[in-house]
Amino acid sequence: MRAIDYQAPTSLSEAVSIMAANGDRARPLAGGTDVLVQLRGGRREADVVMDTKKIPELNTLNLGDNGLQLGAAVPCYRIYQDSAVAAAYPGLIDAAGMIGSIQIQGRATVGGNLCNAAPSGDTIPPVITLGGEAHINGPNGWRTLPAENFCTGPGRNALENGELLVAIQLPAPAANSGTAYLRFIPRNEMDIAVAGVSSTVQLDASGQTIQSARIALASVGPTPILATAAGDSLAGKAVSDEAIAEAGRLASEAATPITDMRGTIRQRHHLVDVLTRRTLNIAIRRARGEE
Repeated sequence: MRAIDYQAPTSLSEAVSIMAANGDRARPLAGGTDVLVQLRGGRREADVVMDTKKIPELNTLNLGDNGLQLGAAVPCYRIYQDSAVAAAYPGLIDAAGMIGSIQIQGRATVGGNLCNAAPSGDTIPPVITLGGEAHINGPNGWRTLPAENFCTGPGRNALENGELLVAIQLPAPAANSGTAYLRFIPRNEMDIAVAGVSSTVQLDASGQTIQSARIALASVGPTPILATAAGDSLAGKAVSDEAIAEAGRLASEAATPITDMRGTIRQRHHLVDVLTRRTLNIAIRRARGEE
């Protein structure tokens, strides 16, 4: 690996200036668990690696009336060790606790997971189903992008030259709502998902009718997929095995997987169906306060 300049700005304006001056030759480093491996392996190139761990706005973890502001450089362990955040967003905790090993979770970030834009990124589907928004800053100021529109292809995202993902904003959980994330992996831990599904539901006050639902998929397309038809199919329906089975079928239809060394197209379609039904049932139990 050739020599690369390292910079560690302490303000957002300084960080944006570094990014703007170096264009696509600058790589932000949130946790480094992806980008350093990619640079070493020659999959990416950079003249400058910019450490974001000293920028206050990127290290904010703030739960308030408006929801959760999650800085792009906040490591996973801070999320699941915060009892208030864990109670409010158990579906996000499902995913944050799955990324790599304990050592990796000490560095890896949800923001980095989103920017890396791997179709298998575990935290991306929960951020999507929870209605997350990416807050982006760059030479032209601020802009906001729905999480489902952030990843544009394998390893590609919607950031323009000079722009930086500053934070992810999750709205406050609605009453009688629940979220769950599950993945299928060949090993018990530290593996990449063959398929993953996040489901978020909001029930009525009785807990018997689904008012709305969002379902997102991992590892079954070139980007994480918001399975809109599957989620919409549940709106206004009574909680039932039949309604959940139909959502699973529609989620499977939304998947566009490939066959590779980790799984086949047929297997992945089947897994999406199964994982959708399982995550919906968990999310419903959480919405009812049963789990």
